[in-house]
Amino acid sequence: MEEIAAGPLLSGINTPDDLKKLNKNQLTQVCDELRQFIVDCVSVHGGHFGASLGVVELTVALHYVFNTPDDQLVWDVGHQAYGHKILTGRRQVFHTNRKYGGISGFPKRSESVYDTFGVGHSSTSISAALGMAIASKYKGEEHRRHIAVIGDGAMTAGLPFEALNHAGVSNANVLIILNDNNMSIDPNVGALKEYLTDITTSHSYNRFRDDVWKVLGKLPTKDFQRLASKIEAGIKGVVSKSSNLFEALGLRYFGPIDGHNVLKLAETLKGLNDIPGPKLLHIKTVKGKGFDLAEKDQTLWHAPGTFDKITGKINKKIITVPEPPKYQDVFGHTIIELAEQNPLIMGITPAMPSGSSLKFMMDLMPDRAIDVGIAEQHAVTLSAGMATQGLKVFCNIYSSFMQRAYDMVIHDVAIQKLPVVFCLDRAGLVGDDGPTHHGAYDIAFMRCIPNMIVAAPMNEAELRNMMYTAQLPEIDAPYTIRYPRGQGVMPQWRTPFEKIETGTGRKICDGQEVAILTIGHPGNFAVAACKMLAEDDLFPAHYDMRFVKPLDELMLHEVAQRYNKIVTVEDGTVVGGFGSAILEFMAANNYTPEVKILGIPDRIVEHGKPEELHRECGYDAKAIADAVREIADVKVFAGNMI
Repeated sequence: MEEIAAGPLLSGINTPDDLKKLNKNQLTQVCDELRQFIVDCVSVHGGHFGASLGVVELTVALHYVFNTPDDQLVWDVGHQAYGHKILTGRRQVFHTNRKYGGISGFPKRSESVYDTFGVGHSSTSISAALGMAIASKYKGEEHRRHIAVIGDGAMTAGLPFEALNHAGVSNANVLIILNDNNMSIDPNVGALKEYLTDITTSHSYNRFRDDVWKVLGKLPTKDFQRLASKIEAGIKGVVSKSSNLFEALGLRYFGPIDGHNVLKLAETLKGLNDIPGPKLLHIKTVKGKGFDLAEKDQTLWHAPGTFDKITGKINKKIITVPEPPKYQDVFGHTIIELAEQNPLIMGITPAMPSGSSLKFMMDLMPDRAIDVGIAEQHAVTLSAGMATQGLKVFCNIYSSFMQRAYDMVIHDVAIQKLPVVFCLDRAGLVGDDGPTHHGAYDIAFMRCIPNMIVAAPMNEAELRNMMYTAQLPEIDAPYTIRYPRGQGVMPQWRTPFEKIETGTGRKICDGQEVAILTIGHPGNFAVAACKMLAEDDLFPAHYDMRFVKPLDELMLHEVAQRYNKIVTVEDGTVVGGFGSAILEFMAANNYTPEVKILGIPDRIVEHGKPEELHRECGYDAKAIADAVREIADVKVFAGNMI
């Protein structure tokens, strides 16, 4: 991997101190060079794109005005932070971004002192920055500033409003910057979007804002603070009703201002630096700013992969033979087929209609598919409410995002035994996004919930059949279906629907001495491992269990009575997961086989391609074959069995 060349000003910036040495009139050129550097890097190496382009000017202004890292900057939705990483000493290694062994695609505390808080997911910045501000005040560090940059749809979640509610009465020295670009990955939804649009388009408010800044900017600091307090508390609320939400919560509201005018941003931030207490600056930006195609199709260019930076052509693999579809696309097309047959079916997603492929249904059946924004808790309880009225709701949430809604799953769905279907996309190791996005824990945290059914398909046909089964009238309990990110294994995947009896597995092949028990997609790794082992005259049995809860006890009795050596394979944590469930069954029934559990280890797994991570974690095909050899006590010497 070759380092990408930087422009003349950017090449001399290794820390924010270097940036501060520049004349403010050079900041525009720095922004141009930083934006071009991001384009150059992402076009060659891939990664998130539009979000960081949209905050180039804000990033430069923040590091120019504030004394980072002593002043603490928290980014919300970490893929906004590419420019931040480049300006804080990581420009020369930025080409390793999101690659195995390289730097993270998100702010990460262990990576840099400038990364004050790990932020792979959204909506945490205000709470984190407020916590830092309160701690600094308690420690007597009144000089420190604390800035939360929240945007890319993160304000549609509930957590920011909880934090705003607290910030307004805290008197903490925290600045909240609302980066309003009307987008997350897909366009923002909900009343807040309309509310912010109302602020932006209020001509009377904008005229008032400009007049206030012109007058106050000419006054000494103490007069600025005194008059700002009086004017903001009085006239601003009268001129624009739209400002009352933030004002009513006790925050001083400033804006909206152009988020792509770096000089205006720097001037504004410098002025706000002298105003104590909680405050909010509303800036308007364009996601993908400076790259025309990214501005026009912001969803596509959120993370486009590699592309030609001149023509904008996205590089795609040339397909010569039919390939398996992505699991999420199978979900997206299958729910439409089922909804055409069953008028009670509804689809819900929290801000991931494109990623989850529920967008297919939203386009064809807009009254039956709902994007609730980045609001997983609401998505689950909304689904529960619908289920009480007899609807069959498919609540599609990424596995790692479901962690935010765990209380609702237990309290609002499981306790009431409501038949909500949870489709957990991105289960297992997701790849380049790393530990904040790995779906490592859903098997463990779902299987311990009473009334919950937990299933995982080994292929596209099983996914379709599980979805078909889950919506049948006789299924009167919550039903979880987990599946991984990316391609399946069946090019011809549109198979007829068949009911799968709850808690039944299937035998892939008989064998000798060792049984391999798998759950979900890693069953395909076991199939490949069995082929490797056959070359060595080793023939383990293979069972696709399909359900973690309830387990197929009839099948497990057969396994325990025929095989005294078992290897379990799962794409989830080995602590409390599928392998643990097998051990529990064996102990409860007084079986004593030797069991080896393969899966995600009890540690944080960093980013990399899925195949790299499967190999690292020891449950790819080769690792499964090695585990069978080891448990079968087969010695391997110089590539030959002895």
